[in-house]
Amino acid sequence: MMNKHVFRTGWKKGAMLALTLTFGLAVAGCGTATPSKDGAQATGSAGQAGAASTDQKLVVYSAGPDGLAKKLVAGYEAQSGVKVELFQGTTGKILARMEAEKANPVADVVVLASLPSVQGLKKDGLTLPYPDAKNADKLNPDWADKEGNYFSTSASALGIAYNTKLVKTPPTSWADLAKPEYKDQINIPDPSLSGSALDFMTGYLSAKGDGGWTLFEQYKANGVAMAGANQEALDPVITGAKSMVAAAVDYMTYKAKAKGEPIDIVYPKEGTVISPRPAAILKSTQHEQNAKAFIDYLLSDEAQKLVADASLLPGRTDVKADKRANLDEIPLLKNNWEWMGEHGPDVTEKFTQMFK
Repeated sequence: MMNKHVFRTGWKKGAMLALTLTFGLAVAGCGTATPSKDGAQATGSAGQAGAASTDQKLVVYSAGPDGLAKKLVAGYEAQSGVKVELFQGTTGKILARMEAEKANPVADVVVLASLPSVQGLKKDGLTLPYPDAKNADKLNPDWADKEGNYFSTSASALGIAYNTKLVKTPPTSWADLAKPEYKDQINIPDPSLSGSALDFMTGYLSAKGDGGWTLFEQYKANGVAMAGANQEALDPVITGAKSMVAAAVDYMTYKAKAKGEPIDIVYPKEGTVISPRPAAILKSTQHEQNAKAFIDYLLSDEAQKLVADASLLPGRTDVKADKRANLDEIPLLKNNWEWMGEHGPDVTEKFTQMFK
């Protein structure tokens, strides 16, 4: 059995693990954001904050995707007049950066690619509740906090991405990837770099129990390679150097397919894991009203359409995507988010050691 860990410290342990593995990248990837001490506190409503306040700054750390994050920031800036300093990275890099900055927090809002990670921030008392966020009542209730500490404004599903020139009959089960005909042909993302990959691994184990490790042991024996974060795992499949990605982020596959790349994705019949992408205001924010207005924007019709156009699952249940499978078309495992958050650091450590 894996060791029990109190979820209250889970994100910190995960962040420290990510810090160990990615600190160099995190520092190298730092943008121009600097600590701000001069943020004036506005008194108007969240939706009026940009116009009513002289505070014209907001710092957002976002797990991307790159094009969508920039469009969302541009839409918010155009609507509010507030200037956003945006840092983009994987969930692991963002948590590592927050850990490094904990004595002098910089970010006002974080957008992560992992629900357990933001649940850890809430349990550590690092999030600022915003129960009056506009359209929050339209969000998928399984992915959002009823007290308003985080809002999953988009989501992806994890599947098996495959090169259509190399794989004529795609697998239908996670277990198929352990078959001899796929030996040395498969990548899997590194859970210390990819929050969605960790969501899959912890979600699968929470549904299958400790016996679920057998699948990953079979993957290792079949030559499955741990290959960086999601895009690094997918690129060799697009070029044909590898045939498939296990636990591939679906929107990246849809995006590559739309560009004409020889790639597609299947969701295994026994079910998969959804990886919500939550946004949260940090309690340390110095631009509270701007941060609340940014959350309102992420939940707006305009922003949710941008999410759908980026081939992600919209966070609002009343918005459908037309370029991808919607939630009711994807078979799901019965994963336990609380278990996933509690055991994330242990799963990351065991998995990365197994695949080194």
